[in-house]
Amino acid sequence: MVYNYIFIGLLILVAAAFAAGPLVAVALLSPKKRSATKSETYECGVLTVGDSWVKFRMQYYLYAILFVLFDVETVFLYPWAVSYGGLGFFALIEMIIFVVMLLVGLAYAWARGALRWL
Repeated sequence: MVYNYIFIGLLILVAAAFAAGPLVAVALLSPKKRSATKSETYECGVLTVGDSWVKFRMQYYLYAILFVLFDVETVFLYPWAVSYGGLGFFALIEMIIFVVMLLVGLAYAWARGALRWL
Protein backbone atom coordinates (compact mmCIF):
# COMPACT_ATOMS: atom_id res chain seq x y z
CA MET A 1 0.00 0.00 0.00
CA VAL A 2 2.79 2.43 0.91
CA TYR A 3 4.58 1.56 -2.34
CA ASN A 4 1.67 3.04 -4.31
CA TYR A 5 2.14 6.38 -2.56
CA ILE A 6 5.90 6.27 -3.16
CA PHE A 7 5.25 5.66 -6.85
CA ILE A 8 2.82 8.59 -7.02
CA GLY A 9 5.31 10.82 -5.20
CA LEU A 10 8.08 9.87 -7.64
CA LEU A 11 5.74 10.51 -10.54
CA ILE A 12 4.96 14.00 -9.22
CA LEU A 13 8.68 14.73 -8.76
CA VAL A 14 9.49 13.61 -12.32
CA ALA A 15 6.61 15.69 -13.69
CA ALA A 16 7.84 18.75 -11.78
CA ALA A 17 11.38 18.16 -13.08
CA PHE A 18 10.10 17.95 -16.66
CA ALA A 19 8.20 21.22 -16.17
CA ALA A 20 10.98 23.12 -14.38
CA GLY A 21 13.92 21.69 -16.34
CA PRO A 22 13.46 23.69 -19.57
CA LEU A 23 12.79 26.89 -17.61
CA VAL A 24 16.00 26.49 -15.62
CA ALA A 25 17.97 25.58 -18.77
CA VAL A 26 16.75 28.70 -20.58
CA ALA A 27 17.56 30.90 -17.58
CA LEU A 28 21.10 29.51 -17.40
CA LEU A 29 21.96 29.18 -21.10
CA SER A 30 20.22 32.09 -22.81
CA PRO A 31 22.22 35.16 -23.86
CA LYS A 32 21.97 38.05 -21.42
CA LYS A 33 22.77 40.99 -23.73
CA ARG A 34 19.83 43.39 -23.89
CA SER A 35 19.48 46.10 -26.48
CA ALA A 36 16.88 48.58 -27.67
CA THR A 37 16.40 46.64 -30.90
CA LYS A 38 15.64 43.40 -29.03
CA SER A 39 13.12 45.18 -26.81
CA GLU A 40 11.12 46.64 -29.70
CA THR A 41 7.65 45.40 -30.50
CA TYR A 42 7.85 43.43 -33.72
CA GLU A 43 4.76 42.29 -35.58
CA CYS A 44 4.95 40.71 -39.04
CA GLY A 45 7.96 42.78 -40.06
CA VAL A 46 6.15 46.08 -39.55
CA LEU A 47 7.20 48.50 -36.83
CA THR A 48 4.38 49.85 -34.71
CA VAL A 49 3.20 53.41 -35.26
CA GLY A 50 1.75 55.21 -32.28
CA ASP A 51 0.73 53.69 -29.00
CA SER A 52 0.77 49.89 -29.00
CA TRP A 53 -1.58 49.63 -26.00
CA VAL A 54 -4.98 49.84 -27.65
CA LYS A 55 -8.24 49.28 -25.80
CA PHE A 56 -10.48 46.62 -27.32
CA ARG A 57 -14.22 46.56 -26.95
CA MET A 58 -15.77 44.06 -24.55
CA GLN A 59 -17.88 42.58 -27.37
CA TYR A 60 -14.77 40.96 -28.90
CA TYR A 61 -14.20 39.09 -25.66
CA LEU A 62 -17.84 38.02 -25.43
CA TYR A 63 -17.80 36.74 -29.01
CA ALA A 64 -14.66 34.76 -28.26
CA ILE A 65 -16.23 33.20 -25.15
CA LEU A 66 -19.38 32.28 -27.07
CA PHE A 67 -17.26 30.76 -29.85
CA VAL A 68 -15.37 28.64 -27.32
CA LEU A 69 -18.66 27.58 -25.71
CA PHE A 70 -20.19 26.38 -28.97
CA ASP A 71 -16.89 24.86 -30.07
CA VAL A 72 -16.86 22.76 -26.90
CA GLU A 73 -20.47 21.83 -27.64
CA THR A 74 -19.32 20.44 -30.99
CA VAL A 75 -16.57 18.47 -29.26
CA PHE A 76 -19.20 16.81 -27.07
CA LEU A 77 -21.77 16.43 -29.82
CA TYR A 78 -19.56 14.72 -32.44
CA PRO A 79 -18.60 11.55 -30.46
CA TRP A 80 -22.19 11.21 -29.34
CA ALA A 81 -23.40 11.34 -32.96
CA VAL A 82 -20.81 8.78 -34.06
CA SER A 83 -21.81 6.26 -31.39
CA TYR A 84 -25.54 7.06 -31.34
CA GLY A 85 -26.56 3.63 -32.64
CA GLY A 86 -25.38 1.86 -29.48
CA LEU A 87 -26.48 4.48 -26.96
CA GLY A 88 -30.24 4.25 -27.16
CA PHE A 89 -33.16 6.53 -26.44
CA PHE A 90 -31.95 7.75 -23.03
CA ALA A 91 -28.81 9.23 -24.62
CA LEU A 92 -31.01 11.09 -27.12
CA ILE A 93 -32.97 12.67 -24.26
CA GLU A 94 -29.72 13.65 -22.50
CA MET A 95 -28.35 15.28 -25.64
CA ILE A 96 -31.61 17.16 -26.23
CA ILE A 97 -31.38 18.52 -22.67
CA PHE A 98 -27.74 19.52 -23.28
CA VAL A 99 -28.55 21.36 -26.52
CA VAL A 100 -31.59 23.06 -24.97
CA MET A 101 -29.43 24.32 -22.08
CA LEU A 102 -26.98 25.79 -24.59
CA LEU A 103 -29.79 27.39 -26.59
CA VAL A 104 -31.21 28.93 -23.40
CA GLY A 105 -27.78 30.41 -22.67
CA LEU A 106 -27.58 31.77 -26.22
CA ALA A 107 -31.06 33.28 -25.93
CA TYR A 108 -30.07 34.87 -22.61
CA ALA A 109 -26.92 36.41 -24.14
CA TRP A 110 -28.94 37.64 -27.09
CA ALA A 111 -31.64 39.16 -24.87
CA ARG A 112 -29.03 40.93 -22.72
CA GLY A 113 -27.56 42.53 -25.85
CA ALA A 114 -24.21 40.74 -25.64
CA LEU A 115 -24.36 39.82 -29.33
CA ARG A 116 -24.92 43.36 -30.58
CA TRP A 117 -22.00 44.50 -32.70
CA LEU A 118 -21.28 48.14 -31.90
